[in-house]
Formats: sequence, structure tokens, C-alpha cells
Amino acid sequence: METQEHPYGKAVATLIEEFGHLPGIGRKSAERLANHILSCTLAEANALADAIRNVKTSVKRCSMCFNLTEDTLCRICRDPRRDQHVVCVVEQPKDVVALESSGAFSGLYHVLGGRIAPLEGVGPEDLTIHQLVHRIRKQGITELVMATNPTLEGDGTALYITNLLQNDKVRITRLARGIASGSVLEFANREMLADALRGRQQF
Repeated sequence: METQEHPYGKAVATLIEEFGHLPGIGRKSAERLANHILSCTLAEANALADAIRNVKTSVKRCSMCFNLTEDTLCRICRDPRRDQHVVCVVEQPKDVVALESSGAFSGLYHVLGGRIAPLEGVGPEDLTIHQLVHRIRKQGITELVMATNPTLEGDGTALYITNLLQNDKVRITRLARGIASGSVLEFANREMLADALRGRQQF
């Protein structure tokens, strides 16, 4: 979105431009957000700015699964009640949130940070695939649940990982296809995700 001179001045035009960089936010939505900031109190605006600043400085990737956390290990990896030998592979941290909402999975996770997409310049080396393979071999993982999104790129990423591990003694399963092809996990309801986890099949 190009900066356009705003009747209220450059500062407002810049704010609208920055809001326009957010996903799913068009020009009109950006203007509404900017007007909200203008109409709220200074304390409310500062609270929002502080929250953004704080999340950027305090949130990092879990050293084991690459989920988002404020500690070295995320809450799930620290939980001794989780099954330490089953790992669910997802594309993004938001997929962990979606699957956890189902209440049907008691193992650990591994966040790839995306999916292999050659047309977008994303290769295996841009993801945490190497760390996943190392983790499986070091920690004695017995089952890998492939929960990449059921898209062309997601399935291709799952197949790439499966081929890497074809000589390893790890059972590789995938979510049942109750989730429509081409969809993404974050938009599936909890019952659908629970069924997909319980009905997972050999990959």
C-alpha cells in the first residue's frame, strides 16, 4: 500500500500505511484502525504499542519444537504428562493451537515454520526439517504424525520428510482426511480435528 497524503497529515498517512501491511487489511480497514487509534486515549494507545513491543522482545521459538514461547522450552515440551515418543509435525504455531483445542492429542509437536514451496523460494533448508530428523534419532521418537495442511505444498512437505526417514524405525502416520483437501488446520472445528487425530493412518 502506497502512502497517500491524508487530510490529517503525514503521521496519520503513515499509520494507515503500516496497518495496511497487516494480512487481510485493506485500505478501508486500515483507515478504520487508524481512526480508532486517534479516538482512543493516550494510555490505551500506549498499552497497544507496549504489547506489540513486548511480544517482539519476549516471545521466541522453543529450542525443542520451535513453537512460540517466552521460555527456553514451551509449555507443551515442559509437560511431563505428554507422550514423549509421539511427535505431531505442523507448519505453523497456529496449527498447534488448533490441534490442542481438539483435546485429542497428548504427544509433543514440531513446528516446521512453513512448507516446501519452490515457486515461493522456500526449500527444505528454510524449514526446521534437519532439526526434526535429529530430534527423532536422538530422542527415540516412535511415531511421527504428519499434520501439514492438506494442500499440494503441505502434502509434498510430508512426503519429503517421509522419504528422509524411510530407513529409520519410526512409524509415520497422517491425519485422517476428514479435513478437506486444500483447507488449512486453523479453520477446522475442534470435532473435525479430534476425528482426524484419532483416525490417523499410516502414511
